[in-house]
Amino acid sequence: MKEIDLDSLTALLAAHTEWILAGEFGKTFAIQNTEMEIETEHDKVLFSFLDDKGYRTWRVVGAWYENSKILLDLARNFSTEQTKLQLIPRVAAEQLRDAVELARLEKATKIANLIISQFKNTNLVRVELNKENGRFAQIVLRPKIGNEIAVLCDVSEKVPIEGVLTTGIIWLSKLQRRKKHPIDDIWILSRTRKAPELRKLHACLAETWKSKISIFRIFTKSSETKIEEMKTLKISGLWRFKPTKLAAIGNRSLSKISNEIIKLAPERMDHVFSKSGETLRYLGIPFLRVREICGEEKAWFGVERKRRALNEETHEDFYELVENLKVYRSHKSPNRFHLFYDNAPEAWLESILRKNIKLLDENLILSPIYNQFRTSRDKIDLLALRKDGRLVIIELKVSQDREMIFQAVDYWRKIEHQRRKGKFDDASLFGEKKIADKPAIIYLAAPALSYHPDFAFLTKTISEEIEIFRFDLAENWRDEIRVLGRKRI
Repeated sequence: MKEIDLDSLTALLAAHTEWILAGEFGKTFAIQNTEMEIETEHDKVLFSFLDDKGYRTWRVVGAWYENSKILLDLARNFSTEQTKLQLIPRVAAEQLRDAVELARLEKATKIANLIISQFKNTNLVRVELNKENGRFAQIVLRPKIGNEIAVLCDVSEKVPIEGVLTTGIIWLSKLQRRKKHPIDDIWILSRTRKAPELRKLHACLAETWKSKISIFRIFTKSSETKIEEMKTLKISGLWRFKPTKLAAIGNRSLSKISNEIIKLAPERMDHVFSKSGETLRYLGIPFLRVREICGEEKAWFGVERKRRALNEETHEDFYELVENLKVYRSHKSPNRFHLFYDNAPEAWLESILRKNIKLLDENLILSPIYNQFRTSRDKIDLLALRKDGRLVIIELKVSQDREMIFQAVDYWRKIEHQRRKGKFDDASLFGEKKIADKPAIIYLAAPALSYHPDFAFLTKTISEEIEIFRFDLAENWRDEIRVLGRKRI
């Protein structure tokens, strides 16, 4: 494998008219070289391309060439999102795609044979990969007694649990509507590492859906792989487990450096504390890090991974960065494809609401949970308290995301677990304000046209014990937050 530079990458792309772009999890699509663009901006190499989601731009972290294939390591949203792409000339791509699908199908077949060997009097009807997402194996079984059963398994073992459950429900709903041999039950298989968390999320389903979906774990014992059904949980059964440990950051005073810099644009800047220091953000974009080293404040500025020390020699460059943020991280940006405008839109929306949560609901008191706590690797967009003392989990989206509802529900069961154990009261997260002894509430907020077409259907699969509200925002939320509609789901 040979590492290549910008000029070599540009030349290689121009050498073939048609390419196949292969994603990290096997999804592929055809693309013309005229639908791709390589450019440099602020010493970064940017790779832009047109796909079914529109025009997308990623930063190139690394590029390699091997056996006619271009391999790209990409990042965006300040490295919070990372992916790997392969570009293969059209002819070679057909062979690669077939190999990827064959490997996944072979794995799916092994799982199907494992089920048949363990569950006697059951015949295999069909094994295939999900057409929308090749990471999932779809298996249909026919017991000698009873109706057919569907089985879903993530053969990549990389899909988050909310994605697994969402895919299973969508597939089952299609099978239920079949005129011939409709299927009303589905097994979802998961490796031991994810199965317990998937089981807990499954507990949050409405009873009618919970009864149709069974969670199985795949495990290996004494060199033998087995499948075992996990006992179904009620929501009340979630609270008997030990909650995830919360790591408190504690109350701190903002550094002198940060206090001075925030004065440059106080309405657009905020700060986030971490164990090692603090970070300043401009409408959601992290641009300055401050750390105390040997009793002295030190600062570094820049976006994404490239940062420079803030000192007398770099003051001019720092103020140029701030001015560029003012120009391009604005609803009046002269270039809406600019990195500062296009990246991290949800962080932008979150930063606006964090400054004034009452724009969403006048009854809320704000506390951003990630400023105080982290629960495992999860980061809840916003955690607030209503005037009646009830906790509110706020999940924000600015583009269609089918997993939105289950992401929020998964956060809900983790936060509700902490509330029931008194962890938030112990931490005085809301100062002297008391948290009510009532379940947390979910607020889902997105531009009105940005809810996924399956959103309404998926909300009906959630238990009525979980109180959820939908907020429709105006499309020009960057300019002005306006709630067009609010309703309980």
